[in-house]
Amino acid sequence: MKAKNRKRVRMLGKILFILYIGFLLYFLIFSDWYGRTGGMNEYHYNLVLFKEIKRFWIYREQLGWVSFANLFGNVLIFMPFGFFMPMASRYRSFFLTLFYSFGLSLLVETFQLFTKVGSFDVDDLLLNTIGGVIGYIFFVICNTIRRWHDANRAGKRAGSRKR
Repeated sequence: MKAKNRKRVRMLGKILFILYIGFLLYFLIFSDWYGRTGGMNEYHYNLVLFKEIKRFWIYREQLGWVSFANLFGNVLIFMPFGFFMPMASRYRSFFLTLFYSFGLSLLVETFQLFTKVGSFDVDDLLLNTIGGVIGYIFFVICNTIRRWHDANRAGKRAGSRKR
């Protein structure tokens, strides 16, 4: 990929990353979904790893889509973070993506704890971080395919010049 195109892709990645962060903060903090409006008489939080995951899995038949939304929604909502972060940055490290996914999730969960919007849940930290890592894996796969495609195209151009 030419430097000009690479710069455009990185700029697109930055724009998409900023839009995604705005959406994420709105959805996780300010959205009316999941009963975030109105005051809570009693605040709930979970500090025991796998407690809520296990509960949602055991009662998945009775809870229906709520189980799916909790277990897979927390993973899905952080996948774009893991994809766009290395796309927008020069630093494309697995460990940085893991660290920043966990850090953003911790920031959101701590905000929810102090403002009593949603609930603080260590299981959400785990699921969100897993989502960021899966997004990073998708980024690596897409980047590998792009590089392979660019190398094949460059090889074909070099082969046609020899004739």
